Amino acid sequence: MDDTVLRREAWSVLNANRAGSATVPAPGLYPHQWNWDSTFVALGLARQDTRRAGAELLSLLAGQWRTGMVPHIVFQAARGGAYFPGPSIWRSQECRASPRGVLTSGLTQPPLQALALWRIWRHATDHDEARALVRRLYPRLVAQSTYLATTRDLGGGGLAAIVHPWESGMDDSPAWDAPLEALAPARPLCHRKGGTDRLLDGHHDPYVWLALRYRDSGYDGAYLRQEHPFAVEDPMFNGIWLASCQALAELAPLAGADPRPHRERAERIRAGLLERLWSGDAFHVRDLRAGRLGSVRTVGCFGPLLDPGLPSDLVADLVGALESPRFMGTAGYPVPSCEIRSPQFDRTRYWRGPSWVNTNWLLSRAAAVHGLSGLERMLGVCTLRLVRQAGFRECFDPFDGSGRGSRDFSWSAALTLDLLADTVEA
Repeated sequence: MDDTVLRREAWSVLNANRAGSATVPAPGLYPHQWNWDSTFVALGLARQDTRRAGAELLSLLAGQWRTGMVPHIVFQAARGGAYFPGPSIWRSQECRASPRGVLTSGLTQPPLQALALWRIWRHATDHDEARALVRRLYPRLVAQSTYLATTRDLGGGGLAAIVHPWESGMDDSPAWDAPLEALAPARPLCHRKGGTDRLLDGHHDPYVWLALRYRDSGYDGAYLRQEHPFAVEDPMFNGIWLASCQALAELAPLAGADPRPHRERAERIRAGLLERLWSGDAFHVRDLRAGRLGSVRTVGCFGPLLDPGLPSDLVADLVGALESPRFMGTAGYPVPSCEIRSPQFDRTRYWRGPSWVNTNWLLSRAAAVHGLSGLERMLGVCTLRLVRQAGFRECFDPFDGSGRGSRDFSWSAALTLDLLADTVEA
């Protein structure tokens, strides 16, 4: 499939998945607006259609809470109620901090929005329109970053903690296995759903139980600090937050604001990553409740590469691990979502082995940040080879490139457009 056809097919997917000003991840299975997905769509469209990319961010941020938290799902009322867990589980409307008239989840996801807004500004042809968008969204993104720095610094070291695996964006990663297994003694044998009890015997039941506990606290920040049993500092989440702080520093003058607080926050996040999550030759998740680092290496370990200020020796170590047989060295396609040598590696299960367009794209941007043009190009070319071979799938087998998960996946289509733009500019 040549570039022209691939570009046309990508636009076809994005247009079919459009729901008003939002883009749903995929038809059928994901009928609402997801935080990470929608922002990757905006990132992918920043060079293609800045107006639509901006509308995507505006739609997502309509669900922002007064605390500054940007929810991981904004429910599309017209799309029906078959999805579980839906609005009746989250009950966001019962929390005074939630937006009026918009139903959302009570969790967040990696804060990519400032990075997306910066890319929209950078590539805009209508600078007056783009400047107006920056001025409109900048205060919201500052509030988001402040929320993470206050409510979510549960470890006191300058990093934001996720309080549910869904907040990572990499829901089923083996990085969460140990923290979830530690919950077993605390979980009841059953929970109420639709007026009936059912046994907690499914893989995702701990996920639902965690969400219900947080909901029943009234989404209270003090509860997270004092009682919530799942609190993990994730290098990918915090690497993205650091990059977004740097983007806010670049955007601040356009909004008539001081960039220094954002640079200082980025420095604090960098210090926290180095002091709290670096061990050996990689970053690891830190389980705050157990007080220890995780052992399994996943694609999330490379998130801090998004930081241009990361020490050069650590960059070399991370790139060495990325290109080694543990990840890209023995896979046919980049980048396996879990270390291939790990006992938890499974090429068939979400985030336990398959390759994903969004994390490949993030790592290609990270390579560009550090001037690693060969790695950047290889990640882009090989990712395009995946979608040419298997279509815009949710994820891919890292050995044979076959597609897995949903078809016609929006972020795969949008980020393909951005990677194609790289080949035009090269």
